[in-house]
Amino acid sequence: MGYADPKLKLFTGNANPALAEEVACAIGIDLGRCQIDRFRDGEVQIKLGESVRGCSVFVVQPTSAPVNEHLMELLITVDALKRASAASINVVLPYYGYARQDRKARARDPITAKLIADLIQTAGASRVICMDLHAGQIQGFFNIPLDHLFGLPILGRYLQKKQLQDVVVVSPDLGGVTRARQLAERLGANIAIIDKRRPEPNVAEVMNIIGDIEGRTAVLIDDMIDTAGTITLAAETLIDRGAREVYACCTHPVLSPPAAQRLAASPIKEVVVTNTIALRDDQRMDKLVVLSVAEIIAEAILRVHEMRSISELFD
Repeated sequence: MGYADPKLKLFTGNANPALAEEVACAIGIDLGRCQIDRFRDGEVQIKLGESVRGCSVFVVQPTSAPVNEHLMELLITVDALKRASAASINVVLPYYGYARQDRKARARDPITAKLIADLIQTAGASRVICMDLHAGQIQGFFNIPLDHLFGLPILGRYLQKKQLQDVVVVSPDLGGVTRARQLAERLGANIAIIDKRRPEPNVAEVMNIIGDIEGRTAVLIDDMIDTAGTITLAAETLIDRGAREVYACCTHPVLSPPAAQRLAASPIKEVVVTNTIALRDDQRMDKLVVLSVAEIIAEAILRVHEMRSISELFD
């Protein structure tokens, strides 16, 4: 049975069409027809294949690698929809690229996460739906409505089904304590914290472990795994300090090289992620488990379209 309202339309770029297809299937509609081409000099060309006049349009496009390519696809698609008289343009960003540049950490730093928010709004978006923003304050960078979804319930349900024994949830840094505590509450577990310092980007040095991990099953949780330096170093330290086994989970599998090799060689028993970012074959490994966020995004889209509460999804 398809969704009855023809005014609801869903489009996607090249970033994660498989996820968009899953979302469309969960809603009960077909993906909107849209052709994305490149001119010979690399410029993006968007051709909408159907009318969107007066429609409530949703565009699923994580700004994952190659970030700038996917970002330009999104901006130009939004502009095309605006000029085609869409009633509302709702940008669905399962992964928000540039989110780590959310403040001035040093003199003369740009705040690129704010710049991206400005670009999306200027292009013509009327609403944004995000999932697990790296920094919560990014919600305030937008002057349009933003709905913030969470991948933690999906990760938590999977771990609950595994019925792990004597679990301790571990935050790989002080900034992730709230996320670790939320997962620990779902699993009925205690938490531990790894106190580390980062001398330069993508380089982490573990300093100390706060909490009891000896003889226990440690579950590391973060919002994203990029080069996997932090998570694998944390896992090795946990094993060295007496943890029985280590699992790792995150919402966004960025997995920049050499992440796959590091994770495969690490003592981590299982790496649980979601499909907010499309994975290439060279990023996959036997210990990687990918869970789908399609149903929660589909439900959020329906609730926005029907003007129902989003927060009830997480109550």
